[in-house]
Amino acid sequence: MDIRQQLLAAFEAEHREHLDAIRSGLAAAADGRPADWNDIFRRAHSLKGASRAVDLPPVEAVAHRLESLFERIKGGERVLDRDALAAIHLALDRIEAFVAEMKEGAPAMPSDALSALDRCLTGSPSAPIPVDPSAIEPPPPSAAVPSSSVEPTAEPAADAGRQTVLRVPAAAVEALMGATHGLANALAGQNAIGDGLAGLATAAAGIRKRVEAMRSETRPQDPQRARADLGEVEAALSVVMRDALDLVRRHRSGASAIGTASARIREEAERLALVPAETAFGGFARALRDMAREDGREVEVTVRGLELPVERAMLQALRDPVLHVLRNALGHGAEPPEMRRRSGKPEALAILFEVEARGSRLVIGVHDDGRGPDLPAIEARGRERGLLAPDEAPDPERLLALVFEPGFSTAQGVDTLSGRGIGLAVVADAARRLQGNVRLIPREPYGASLVMNLPLSAARRPLLLVEAGGATYALPSAAAERLLRVDAGDLDTVAGRPVARVGVREGETETALTLPIAELGDLVGAAASRGDGEHSPHVILLRSAGRRCLLRVDALQDVRTLLVLPAPAIGADPGLIVGTVVLGSETPVLVLDPEGLIARAESPALRPRAFGTKAYVADHGTMPETRRSTILVVDDSITTRTLEKSILEAAGYRVVVCVDGQDALDRLRAEIEPVDLVLADVEMPRLDGFGLVKALRADTAFAALPVILMTSRGASEDVARGLELGADAYLTKQKFDQRELLDTVGQLL
Repeated sequence: MDIRQQLLAAFEAEHREHLDAIRSGLAAAADGRPADWNDIFRRAHSLKGASRAVDLPPVEAVAHRLESLFERIKGGERVLDRDALAAIHLALDRIEAFVAEMKEGAPAMPSDALSALDRCLTGSPSAPIPVDPSAIEPPPPSAAVPSSSVEPTAEPAADAGRQTVLRVPAAAVEALMGATHGLANALAGQNAIGDGLAGLATAAAGIRKRVEAMRSETRPQDPQRARADLGEVEAALSVVMRDALDLVRRHRSGASAIGTASARIREEAERLALVPAETAFGGFARALRDMAREDGREVEVTVRGLELPVERAMLQALRDPVLHVLRNALGHGAEPPEMRRRSGKPEALAILFEVEARGSRLVIGVHDDGRGPDLPAIEARGRERGLLAPDEAPDPERLLALVFEPGFSTAQGVDTLSGRGIGLAVVADAARRLQGNVRLIPREPYGASLVMNLPLSAARRPLLLVEAGGATYALPSAAAERLLRVDAGDLDTVAGRPVARVGVREGETETALTLPIAELGDLVGAAASRGDGEHSPHVILLRSAGRRCLLRVDALQDVRTLLVLPAPAIGADPGLIVGTVVLGSETPVLVLDPEGLIARAESPALRPRAFGTKAYVADHGTMPETRRSTILVVDDSITTRTLEKSILEAAGYRVVVCVDGQDALDRLRAEIEPVDLVLADVEMPRLDGFGLVKALRADTAFAALPVILMTSRGASEDVARGLELGADAYLTKQKFDQRELLDTVGQLL
């Protein structure tokens, strides 16, 4: 199925959802029950945008008039009388019939729906007529679900009781069912193995009884009888051994089949949940060009990252908000050609739409080179609507946040692009529902960027595993443009920094760039792991957001597709760490943000490692190599204690770890090694952090041992309790900073 067919298949299911919601709202209004006109209006608005995205102008035209009519009803400019109700139902029926007939060819949209809606929009509003529910023709039943898609039962959304629907291709469901049957068959074979094991147990019991009977005989057996008995036992043992070997073979074969079936189920389940972003956003660039063309404007749209696999439900929730953002960029960013020429810009407005995954975050950005946010107009509208206090002098950040308020718009009129004042409010609402955020940012020297930052559900991503400073890190493989081997003789020095000249490709053009080389260990604050004069030749050409740098690592491990989990709540540097993966059963690895690495590599504050020397980055709180105080880290989270261990070891400390307070107390009392400081979590099994502090202070051997409690429990009573029990410091994850931890440790030692 090509992308056009995928878009149409998604639209078939989506339009039915909007039509059903509108009809449900109309039925409530007809029954005299409260109707959510805001939702009805937004449904029509979304239907218009979706139809434009899949190039269905007849549907878009009808939806646009429905949107206008609903806006007037919502604003009290018109009432829902018989004429309006009939025109709306006619329009909904015509849209449904048009979409249903698309499979047979190019359908025609009758003009009666547009005419009826136009009469409602241009005619004077009539007095409301009580509507008899029994006289209303029930909405036609929804068309049968096409064979290419199914709609499982929706789960209620937590925010407003609305339902979300996961649209799943029937072929994907069939593949998952096939994989499930394969697993069931593989598991069925385990029953036979169980029966075989029961038979072995019975045979072994018989042999044991025979041996016990032989031992219990008081009279000596004649040699011939004894040899016969032993022969029978040996024969029985041979049968048991043969059956046991057969069961081992069958078990290995069954385990392999189960593993294969389980992997297939996992792949099919991920295929259900993850689809390319293009399936939701693929038609937006063309739709934006069409909008500009119809409005007499010129626009150049660049799209990046639509091949990124994203959760299907998340994409569906983002379709309308993203289209609103693009329409807003075109409506508010466009300038007359002569104005753009005077500013030294090309005549066509440039819009960049990009989708990327940064660890466990989905980042969607729309960037334009237009006029940028009109801060005076935003401030004036904010004061007009009472969003700013009369004596308030807002900063630009405060003003830019106002554009996400419901009903806020600086447009002077209503057109097909802007002026209704709902676009960015819809974007903010969608970001909040998905536990994310959205920001409008002015660009230099002109233009604006609107960036949505959203958490991804745990998903498998291709990652490049590397080593630096004795630790393993993961980089999104898409950001590793090339893997290089660079020797010391290939390097130059610019402004005291090592640089190398590499060839990069931009489209069809090959360009040679001189790029700085940064040590990954320096960027993340890890201690140098190589000896004097030794320098790794492994270099990664890293690229993100159009910027590049050369990243030297100690070793390249592997490229794997791994499950990316959220970054640790405590200790994660938000500028560098965007997620966590677990290798094997218990080895956590931090996922690094390429953009953050490049920004840090370009920072003048970075002190590059000199060639032929062993150095440490002083900016990360490092201590001289001779200082080797021992710190005991106590936390039941393997990710958190591993991260804390890496931070402290990078600063030159020796670190040992324990999984809970009881484990730490036992280790301290065993005197396995001298411990200079304890860094402990509060919430732990067996013995929590408070109990550990109490036990240590009650023991004369550890009464003076410095203890730092670090936890998510930041309530004032928890802090007071920890300090009253004898903790020397109490750090909370809400205020956690790597430097604060190292400074606190340094003060106590």
